[in-house]
Amino acid sequence: MTDLLSELQNHLRRIAALHPWYGQLLGEAGIRLGLRESVDLKRLPLLGSALLEKHYYSQPPRHEAGLSVYRTSGTSTGTRKSIYYSEEDEGRYMAAKRSSYAAWLGVNHGIRRAMADLGTGHAASTALAIFESMGCLGEAIPFTAPIQEHVVRLAAFQPQLLYTMPSILEAIAEAAPHPRELGIRKLILVGELASPEWQSRIAARFGLQPGDVLDTYGSIEAGAIAAYDHGLGRYVLAEGMIGESLPAELVDDQLEPLSLDEGVLVITSTQRSLFPVIRYVTYDVVRDFRTIERDGRLLYTFRGITKRIGREFKHGEKISLYDIEEAVYRHATDVSLRVGMADNKLTLYLAGEHLDETKLLAIRSEVENSIDDIGLMIRNGLLGGIQVLAVGSMNRLPAGGVKAKKLYQ
Repeated sequence: MTDLLSELQNHLRRIAALHPWYGQLLGEAGIRLGLRESVDLKRLPLLGSALLEKHYYSQPPRHEAGLSVYRTSGTSTGTRKSIYYSEEDEGRYMAAKRSSYAAWLGVNHGIRRAMADLGTGHAASTALAIFESMGCLGEAIPFTAPIQEHVVRLAAFQPQLLYTMPSILEAIAEAAPHPRELGIRKLILVGELASPEWQSRIAARFGLQPGDVLDTYGSIEAGAIAAYDHGLGRYVLAEGMIGESLPAELVDDQLEPLSLDEGVLVITSTQRSLFPVIRYVTYDVVRDFRTIERDGRLLYTFRGITKRIGREFKHGEKISLYDIEEAVYRHATDVSLRVGMADNKLTLYLAGEHLDETKLLAIRSEVENSIDDIGLMIRNGLLGGIQVLAVGSMNRLPAGGVKAKKLYQ
């Protein structure tokens, strides 16, 4: 920890030089970056959406040599966000991914064919280069292709490793006549919620064990953030990253308080330069955040991500897809789930077989009675109630596309 804070001291000086507005924020907070002064992390400003929209996302285009630019969803102003990576940033990002995969696979993993089925974005654009650096032959499938084309390509290539999103993997498992015959030995997930129950269920459909699934967590802004450690049963932040779990109202006084064992994940990284990941507010809610020492190294860990919050979600910020998945899979292990909220009512859409009325009622009761926040919202009139609907096949789930695992409002 001391070495990391020492490294952070030097990193802050670089961030202030690359982003003068950040240096100004430090000055306004009375923070000096003298050579002999140690950094008090808690005194550094929280970089939430308002500050980033004001200073980073609104900046004129950058034109440094070797720059990579990734564009993501719009801000509250309606414009798309531009996220910059230097060559050094890109190299560190890919090295962190490669290190995480290698630690999970082990030395003699024997993986020679890998496929990326992700869509667009930073993870997708770098996946094949990472596979190649690991000695793997790689192919990619565009997520816009019909799901049957995904299955045909997988059957032809027979990847030993598939890198994809949970909702795409669900669609593949549903569409493939025999998922176990696709040759997949390992699964890496990214981009969406994947509760332990869901991971176990989907692994079984491909003839795999839960330990054959690596769930990863990251963002375009910060890069690789965390990966699931099966030995610990927890997510561990990437090397070079400091984590904090803060009360929602401390992050933004307009956010409602969270449960006692939950907090908003705030991260600080020395691995990024063209985006200031310094007390960067992810707006993801983590459960049971704690530090663990292993082999002389301090690990920042959490049990799981339960939801994402923000002002735009209103009371929907209290709804945890993580908890809903756990509740549903206690009663129906072989279903696909989508969660929607409209007209003050929460609706669970389930695709799968053997969903009779008794099972649907049991699921409704489980969600209402085992998830305290939902039960309280119903009793207080914030939610009008819960519907649990069996829709038949997976192609009748809301969203209509392959990438779909989220809360619809």
